[in-house]
Amino acid sequence: MFADEIRRSVEAAPRSRLPDVAAVMWRAYGAGQISETEAEGLSALIESRKALPATPAAPRRPVGSRPRSDASMERRRRWAASGRLPPAIAARFTLAETAVLAIVSAETARRGDCRLYVDHLAAVAGVSRSTVKTAIRQARTLGLITVEERPQTAFRNLSNVVRIVSKEWIAWLRLARTVPARGGGVNSSTSTNTEGLELRGKRPAEPQEGLPGAGGWPRPERPQRNRRDRQEARGHAVTT
Repeated sequence: MFADEIRRSVEAAPRSRLPDVAAVMWRAYGAGQISETEAEGLSALIESRKALPATPAAPRRPVGSRPRSDASMERRRRWAASGRLPPAIAARFTLAETAVLAIVSAETARRGDCRLYVDHLAAVAGVSRSTVKTAIRQARTLGLITVEERPQTAFRNLSNVVRIVSKEWIAWLRLARTVPARGGGVNSSTSTNTEGLELRGKRPAEPQEGLPGAGGWPRPERPQRNRRDRQEARGHAVTT
């Protein structure tokens, strides 16, 4: 009877628990609850279970900052390469985390701080929510930013207020305002009308000679004749 219970335990137990079942089996043999023949059979069963290949674990759902599409990866690379962070600070973060902090930098340059929600940051940067939280947490640990939480109720909070406190980062933002960098940022310089026309395949209108402000003299105005003067002039030409 006791040998049958141990056999069922051996067949149902996972591989990690087989040593425990074997210990129980040998204790039962020492106490005389099972015979030597039953102990040998159970021991052979345990060894055969150990020899079986391990059952493959269920595939884990991919998590992290892997992009969901090519557009997400493009946004991530564009923000990471926008030059919103000093090189010494950007070197401490991954590409995805740099993209998140670049958006924080651009939002700070625009309004003084960043109040975007985590989902908003993740969508714009092309990363996951966990990557946004990791980037903010690591930057906060390094003393680069401060995070002000704004709880409202037990189930509703306003977005956190992220402020840049790193002197090196702040100086970099001031330099960016003086010399705007092109591409992807809030303070990047905009294209002129001439550039816009050239991008559309059109040429801007060139100044005409003789017009005021174009380097020439104004053209003399021709006297306008009324209908009667023109008729008299034609009749005079015919008669003469």
